Amino acid sequence: MDRRRYRGGYPYAPQPGEQEDPGRQFDQFEASSLFCPKCKRAVPVRKRLLLVLPEGERYEYLCSVCSSSIGRKMEESKKKIQLIVTS
Repeated sequence: MDRRRYRGGYPYAPQPGEQEDPGRQFDQFEASSLFCPKCKRAVPVRKRLLLVLPEGERYEYLCSVCSSSIGRKMEESKKKIQLIVTS
């Protein structure tokens, strides 16, 4: 069984630090422009951190023209967070 991976029709070996699972290469998207209903066109966006939660971080995308909120994103944390409770 041929276990080589192909990219662009040619076999390749994953580089050190590169994700092994090709399905995970699109795990995290970053929006550069989104449609703003107030401006009625696609505009560049700014990403603003809203919350830091144990399960990840919640971001909000803001229109760079009118500063209205046009999207949200939840980035899940890769590592477990331990809470320390003192009495």
